[in-house]
Amino acid sequence: MKVLVVLPRFPYPLDKGDKLRAFNQIKALSKYNDIYLFSVSHDKVSAEDIEHLQPYCKEIRIVRPPKLAGIINVIRNYFTTKSLQIGYWDSKAARKGYKSFEKMVQPDVLYSQMVRTMPWISRSLVPKVMDFQDALSMNVERRMQAATGLWHYILHYEFKMLRSTEYNAFKIFDALTIISEPDSEAIPHRLNADIHIVPNGVDFEKYKPVDCPKEYDVVFCGNMQYQPNISAVCYLVEQVMPLVWKEMPKAKVLLAGASPKKRVRGLASDRVTVTGWVEDIRECYTKSRIFAAPMQEGSGLQNKLLEAMSMKIPCVTTPIANNPLGGTSGQDILVGDDPQTLANHILSLLRDPEAAKIQAEKAYEYVHNHFSWESYGNQLNQILYDVTQKPSKVSLEPKLDKTL
Repeated sequence: MKVLVVLPRFPYPLDKGDKLRAFNQIKALSKYNDIYLFSVSHDKVSAEDIEHLQPYCKEIRIVRPPKLAGIINVIRNYFTTKSLQIGYWDSKAARKGYKSFEKMVQPDVLYSQMVRTMPWISRSLVPKVMDFQDALSMNVERRMQAATGLWHYILHYEFKMLRSTEYNAFKIFDALTIISEPDSEAIPHRLNADIHIVPNGVDFEKYKPVDCPKEYDVVFCGNMQYQPNISAVCYLVEQVMPLVWKEMPKAKVLLAGASPKKRVRGLASDRVTVTGWVEDIRECYTKSRIFAAPMQEGSGLQNKLLEAMSMKIPCVTTPIANNPLGGTSGQDILVGDDPQTLANHILSLLRDPEAAKIQAEKAYEYVHNHFSWESYGNQLNQILYDVTQKPSKVSLEPKLDKTL
């Protein structure tokens, strides 16, 4: 098949979860199909980044809309009751560029990622599959609940607009996919059980156990511009680790990830190291005894947990992160929903290396049994093929459902 993949961000470098998912899905789908990639990017895409995709794509088209256009669209969408972030990714350049690329490619099926791509492709008559990735509305709702003042109002508005947009996706697409069952259940539609669950996988060749001297006791890895990661590391350092330090004052924490915001940089101390961009994040995993991901916000499946488990690093997390993962608490992973429980889990693993080793072995076995890019690539390929065997839905850009 000719598969036209449509993305709101160029899927390299792999510094964000949506990029990682898109890159590995393109790689898997290219084994059976001719892949054509259309991507919008607000940032310059280097030749080196493009080279990473070229082995898997017949042709790549990138559109860089003016940043001012995104800002204007955000304002326009507010006054026309549409999602703000969809406005940021939408533009005349994106719509025109996509239309001409589709006309040239003449694809058998479209595969788009996230509701941000809907304005470009909603009128296409080609069979269409969209990957929600995760429930963006749930993500924003959780952030809204923790916000105050004007930011709470803005997030409340965006939550309503995203929820309505997710609802309308059922009118446009021939099939829908999402990363986990909890995210599927959070999509507000009577047919949400029909959404195909397509989790992420792990690159087992890359993320494998390595013996290495331990320099840190606890590590968190993730993009430090992403608000759920920011809230997680602040919660870890400000609420969980003080309880650990009462018992183990010399315990060291490593916060590793690109573009740390000022609030994250401010967490640095003689017991907390903030790295910024790391060329090979595996070094941060291997130098640490425990991976802690005390997520307080967000949605979807945490790739950082999959990677750490695949490297036989024992993990501690919260229900928000473990529910999509599906790990058994006390066996594959340790789960807590308050600072004291999380601190107790960290202390128990640090005090009992043998128990930590057993949990790490269970975690390794769990991800190898349940999170393979190859198997989920085959599943996605079948979904795309199936929609080409039936008439495509008539595609029009629907009005928002104001009843939600």
